[in-house]
Amino acid sequence: MKEAILAGAHTIEHASLIDEEGLQLARERGVALAMDVYNGDYIDTEGRRQGWPAEFLQKNLDTTEAQRQAFTRAVQSGAPIVFATDAGVFPHGLNARQFRIMVERGMTPMQAIRSATGIAAEYMDWADRVGALAPGRYADLVAVRGDPLADITLLERVDVVLKGGEPVSRAPARTN
Repeated sequence: MKEAILAGAHTIEHASLIDEEGLQLARERGVALAMDVYNGDYIDTEGRRQGWPAEFLQKNLDTTEAQRQAFTRAVQSGAPIVFATDAGVFPHGLNARQFRIMVERGMTPMQAIRSATGIAAEYMDWADRVGALAPGRYADLVAVRGDPLADITLLERVDVVLKGGEPVSRAPARTN
């Protein structure tokens, strides 16, 4: 990771075992860490359901915890972090489960949301098109019932999706 940062990488994917020197370099050079801290939960649940060998499950738990500890240190260090899910590991649609862990591991809800919106847009060189609600932007957004700053898990239950300002999906009304 350090060599990639020194060579000019803009992001480091996973960054599971990044050390303090790597965190310092990422912060100093503005290299974003894309840490997929939810995957291990899904892998553990699915692996247990399918009866995977104990050594596979233990390795997953160990690497998941190592990455989450690195994530907490990255947040504390002030290194840039972009939302990343490595979503090929689990079914599309579970992506927002990552937000809960990001908050549990040190981010504020707004930091977690910004990692998936404005900060991600900056690192994709699309900040002039996406990442904020502003004139001239694509107007892509999700709507939830409630305040995700008070309960980040609300983002796991999206009620409306807008793409270009037009509704493209609406979840069925919830009863609770």
